[in-house]
Amino acid sequence: MDTEIKNAIKAADKEAQYDEKAKRILGNKYILANIMIHTIGEFKGMRPRDVVPYIEGEPYISTTPVEPGLTNKDKEKGQRVTGLNTENMEINEGIIRFDIIFYVRLKDGTAQIIVNIEMQKNLPNEYKLLNRAVFYVCRLVSSQKERDFANTNYDNIKQVYSIWICANMKENCMKYIHLAGENILGSDCWEGGMNLLNIVMIGLSDELPEHGEKYELHRLLGALLSSKLDVQKKLNIISNEYEVPIEKNIRKEVDSMCNLGQGIREQGRREGAAEIIMNMYQKGFSLVQIADIVNKTTEEVGKIIEHSKINCS
Repeated sequence: MDTEIKNAIKAADKEAQYDEKAKRILGNKYILANIMIHTIGEFKGMRPRDVVPYIEGEPYISTTPVEPGLTNKDKEKGQRVTGLNTENMEINEGIIRFDIIFYVRLKDGTAQIIVNIEMQKNLPNEYKLLNRAVFYVCRLVSSQKERDFANTNYDNIKQVYSIWICANMKENCMKYIHLAGENILGSDCWEGGMNLLNIVMIGLSDELPEHGEKYELHRLLGALLSSKLDVQKKLNIISNEYEVPIEKNIRKEVDSMCNLGQGIREQGRREGAAEIIMNMYQKGFSLVQIADIVNKTTEEVGKIIEHSKINCS
């Protein structure tokens, strides 16, 4: 195997490790509690340490399938999956998994909701991200059949939240998308769960906002995912401003993520993205595969290839 391809594969492996570390940090219960406080009305105004006990069990991180027929499949020996599963087999995309999923007990002690957290490095060019979010939230509802409710007991469907965190946006932003009703004729009230489907889209800019109520959640997420802040700065922000206990495991995860990010940047400077892209292209890699490895969009990869062809002609 050529050196360039080896380097590209190593870079891809580091990217995968970086993503996994980031998901595990976001999956920390105190981080999840902070996210819930700012996105789910039931927990608004609460302190993170008071929200943590409502998170049931351990969050499922990159293990539950999105694909119909897999999300609620049986375990070995015919046992029903008691929690959630993390995959979706889509053409040309391989297996897609929910990033983070967990059950939350509401304050009344009787009802549960399902919360899904998804992390994106940037907005995709191949499709509209909101469309994907709608698909995910619908799967979170439909996959409950025979796991959270049986037969036609549709009144037992659990409320779901799919929260999407997208980095590299032009500005810090957040949007709440949910069902809304409109009477076209007459005034009959159709009973049912208008609150079952909930999507929250969170956009993070490159600049870390100052600490304040307006951008409180964006500062936390921006600090955790920042490629500019060092380990100690990140730990200071999440512990001093957001009541996140800095245990040994989270310190190790943050440190490892920062080191992986630095390694990826250094490798990119040494090898040169254009050279790696052209070598992979000449070896028969698809635009989608190359884009995934070098952390660029397929459009950007296509432009680099075309530019390189012109320079070589």
